[in-house]
Amino acid sequence: MEVAATMLDFHPGFILIIAGLLACFLPNRARQVIMVGAPLLALAAVFSLEPGMTRSVPFINGIELVWLKVDKLSLVFAIIFGIVALLGNIYSLHINQAGETAAAMFYAGGSLGTVLAGDWLTFIFFWESLAISSTFLIWNKKEPQAIAAGFRYLLVHMLGGNLLLAGIFLKVSGGEFAVTALTGGIPDAAYWLILLGVAVNAAIPPLHAWLTDAYPEGTITGGVFLCSFTTKVAVYALIRIFPGAQILVWAGVIMAIYGVIFAVLENDVRRLLSYHIISQVGFMVAGAGIGTEMAINGAAAHAFCHIIYKSLLFMGAGAVIYATGLRKLTQLGGLFRKMLLVAIFFEIGAFAIAGVPYTAGFISKSLILSGAAANGMPTVEILLYLAGVGTFLSIALKLFYLTFCGEEKDIEVKRIPKNMYVAMVGGSFLCILFGVLPDLLYSRLPFVVAYQPYTLDHVVSMIQLVLGTFVIFWVFLPKLHPHDLISIDTDWFYRKPFAALVRVTVKVVCNIRDWFGERCWDILHGTTPLFANPLKWCYQYGVAPKAQKPAPDVYHEDKYRFPLGLTVLMSVLVFSVTVAYIWLY
Repeated sequence: MEVAATMLDFHPGFILIIAGLLACFLPNRARQVIMVGAPLLALAAVFSLEPGMTRSVPFINGIELVWLKVDKLSLVFAIIFGIVALLGNIYSLHINQAGETAAAMFYAGGSLGTVLAGDWLTFIFFWESLAISSTFLIWNKKEPQAIAAGFRYLLVHMLGGNLLLAGIFLKVSGGEFAVTALTGGIPDAAYWLILLGVAVNAAIPPLHAWLTDAYPEGTITGGVFLCSFTTKVAVYALIRIFPGAQILVWAGVIMAIYGVIFAVLENDVRRLLSYHIISQVGFMVAGAGIGTEMAINGAAAHAFCHIIYKSLLFMGAGAVIYATGLRKLTQLGGLFRKMLLVAIFFEIGAFAIAGVPYTAGFISKSLILSGAAANGMPTVEILLYLAGVGTFLSIALKLFYLTFCGEEKDIEVKRIPKNMYVAMVGGSFLCILFGVLPDLLYSRLPFVVAYQPYTLDHVVSMIQLVLGTFVIFWVFLPKLHPHDLISIDTDWFYRKPFAALVRVTVKVVCNIRDWFGERCWDILHGTTPLFANPLKWCYQYGVAPKAQKPAPDVYHEDKYRFPLGLTVLMSVLVFSVTVAYIWLY
């Protein structure tokens, strides 16, 4: 049903996209005003939306493009996307790169467009805009590694987008235009194509390596946006399209464990955080797969909270890289006194991602764990608990200790812009606010489920896990020091063979081209003399009568060719016959 228009009845994604266009042409000071004002206006537009509101325009053959469709699920994602767009832009106020600002705005606007899309065609349009705009946040770093990673990132997302588009074409050709759940029936080709396309953006192993390859190479400020949108839009799609798909339960568990294992081994700060995106998204994917109201609430809540604390962690890591120029744990250490506020903000985000009580991560992660327990999945619950232990170990303890504590090194620290601190204060405040007042988030979740995260059992079990993990960390600290070796991931198994295939293919094609060119050159050399004197060739091979004189050694075309008038006459005759034929028939 269609709800009456409101004061700010305008698509919030369009607000950010238009602001991105303006940012390309405005001077720096005006662009800064746009960077803060546009997300605030988009947030106001989001809060003016109501569940049940739809907006559409006619397309072709009676098809309606539903460019705005609001329910509680899309609304909770739209709210957090607007919030992180504001925090990310505040964090980026010091940069003087219009292209990066525009790309970030388009990226955020496309994310809002995707979650508010009501039909498949609008959905795929905004979905593909994410891949294009986010690539420029990687390329904008303008370093060889970033350029190469950006190309790989774009190629993988084009593959995923084409798979998704193929599935959507099958749906649309069958007369199904609305974005609805595909579960409940027998999976067909469209089901699997759409699932694979979404799985690429969700970074489900082994389709995940684009994330850990590209995100660490993005710009410092671009990383805040990269970690917030693509995978969470994919989580929204999984909740919307594949709720209760059992394959997602174990895919999510694998993601949660897989990401933690590689994070423990990683040396690069932002690459470590990128592996934890995979791990945390695994909780959400598992929640979508469980499919109960509590689990789906948990998946949506965890996506909401994850965007807050993960963007805060990327802000903290970006501040360290900005101040020191270093990004590897083997190079860092002893920064606590030099970067006290950054260390505090970073640890707040680390506690939140680990699910420590009274942080945002605790109120969302416990929803998914409780959903697994209530659905009779003890193995899933235990494995997700273990992934939570690994998260606390690798970020709240290992990453924090080796970056800010440990051996103090002679590192020169550059002053950090104030706007970066303001953004980190905002992220830290939200991490604690939603942890202390969970009903602020719970009241906006898709389903009304009576749930209390702060039971004695939940709090005590989490404190036990935290203390136990701290003891393990302290005992095995000498073994946890990072190394400079590169961790080989699944991308090795297609990047290396594909590179070899390209080299072999190019060599074979070049050899065929060279051989064909040589043969053509030989034929040309052999036939050129025949055209130098056609009459001589006719006499030599018996084409001309024997009684005629032998052809001269030198052929004079003016002597033997037809007169010009004869050629004109033949052309006129052919033209006249053609016209007469067309006119008569």
